[in-house]
Amino acid sequence: MKIFEKIADTKAYLQQHNNNGKTIGFVPTMGALHEGHLELMRRAKNENDILAVSVFVNPIQFNNPEDLKKYPRDLQKDIDKLEQVGCDVLFSPEVEEMYPGSVTKQYDFGSVETVMEGAFRKGHFNGVAVVVEKLFNIIQPDRAYFGEKDFQQLAIIKRLVEMKNIPVRIIPCPIVREKDGLAMSSRNSRLNEQERSIAPFIYQTLVKSKEKSKNMTPDEIRFMVENMFADQKEFRLEYFEVADDVQLHPVYDWSESKGVMGFIAVHLGNIRLIDNIRFI
Repeated sequence: MKIFEKIADTKAYLQQHNNNGKTIGFVPTMGALHEGHLELMRRAKNENDILAVSVFVNPIQFNNPEDLKKYPRDLQKDIDKLEQVGCDVLFSPEVEEMYPGSVTKQYDFGSVETVMEGAFRKGHFNGVAVVVEKLFNIIQPDRAYFGEKDFQQLAIIKRLVEMKNIPVRIIPCPIVREKDGLAMSSRNSRLNEQERSIAPFIYQTLVKSKEKSKNMTPDEIRFMVENMFADQKEFRLEYFEVADDVQLHPVYDWSESKGVMGFIAVHLGNIRLIDNIRFI
């Protein structure tokens, strides 16, 4: 595995493979790698000649400075996992390499960036778009792989690729879950033992909401989920939304859209967790 910290070195190395007709599959990460990341990488490795991965904790997508400070970092541990999945290229830059000056770029993604995560994490998606566009320019992948746990982020990145006409195919990949249903996340490692033991309640609630959706309206589902979390004092529900799977607009009747999903954000202790489930 080749490891690069500099943009110019990374571009030069990967350009050789591009020139030789090799396809590049890319998985951008912020490190703290887990099985969910590795599943993306195995698929990218299987579908391309070269697997490139970035590990970069992007400061401009954190609206909470404390969250950035506490984000888990262990590059050597990440490198060990990357070698296990056969990663060919790791790009792991310093912040100064990615952002030598102040970042002023602004995007307009319309209403898709103002609902749910966008409403609660101001500036988050702009920071995501800045770093993803920059990484696509550096790696120049044929395909890029993203997990559906961050479904709204995926929608933003699809929009970015369309707006900027970036020649990359975005590959959505299903959520990878622990045996007890908890969606895999780097944040899970920050849960204490008691919090981790009750965290699967999030997915259990989503599963129940899907079961009840056969006989209940979207508003009734919203009310049910809010009540379920009101009875669980360890959790603080930030939002639960029933929305279409393209614009992410709230849905009030199941017939409004061909694709409808449930989206949730919950605080458990000091840790914020997100998840989603498809209704239709």
